[in-house]
Order: sequence, then structure tokens, then C-alpha cells
Amino acid sequence: MHVELACDFGFEAAHFLPGFPEEHKCRRLHGHSFRVRVVVAGRVPEERGYLVDYADIDDAMRPLLDRLDHRLLNEIEGLENPTSEVLARWLWHRLEPALPGLAEIEVQETCTSRCRYRGG
Repeated sequence: MHVELACDFGFEAAHFLPGFPEEHKCRRLHGHSFRVRVVVAGRVPEERGYLVDYADIDDAMRPLLDRLDHRLLNEIEGLENPTSEVLARWLWHRLEPALPGLAEIEVQETCTSRCRYRGG
């Protein structure tokens, strides 16, 4: 059986987007209640009955949330231009070694805007 597991996480952070035009509102310092969904996919070993323990996903994500929560994202190495796209890729590269079968990272900045990243 092939499955996809998803775990949702949240953190609060500020950022500004230096790649936007001077007059754009996102160029100014502002904050979000970010939501992140981590998806792991693969075949479930019959003898075990599960793909991965949800706690393993939580354990892999916890140190990253500690680095992001209540921070200015622009001050974190690799997030100098912290768009949703860049943040999703940043998370992927840090989670991939710890989570075999990582299939997708979704970063949601607002209730109506999100980015899905599937590696690469």
C-alpha cells in the first residue's frame, strides 16, 4: 500500500522581501502566522503496518521551528530573501536527510496564499 502522511506546524515570524519594488508593501517589515505542512510518502512495509512514526516528523521539524519562531527570517542564513518559495526550499534541504520519503513542503503565509515545494 502506498500512502502520504502529512503533519502541520506553525510559527510566528517577521520578514521583509528585498526583491520586491521599493513601493511594494511586502518590501516593508511585516509578520505572519506561518503554517507549514510536511508530507512524507511511500510504501508501507506489510510487517510494520506504518510508513513513519508521526513523532519522527515532529522530531525532525522541531529544531527548525526553534530557529524560525519569533525571529526576523532575513537574519537566518539562507533566508536573506525569505519568500514562501525560498522558505519551502530551505526547509526541504534541512528535512530531507532526516525524513526518507519526504514528498512535499507547503508553506502558508496567510489564509489565502501558499507555496508547495516538491524538491529539486
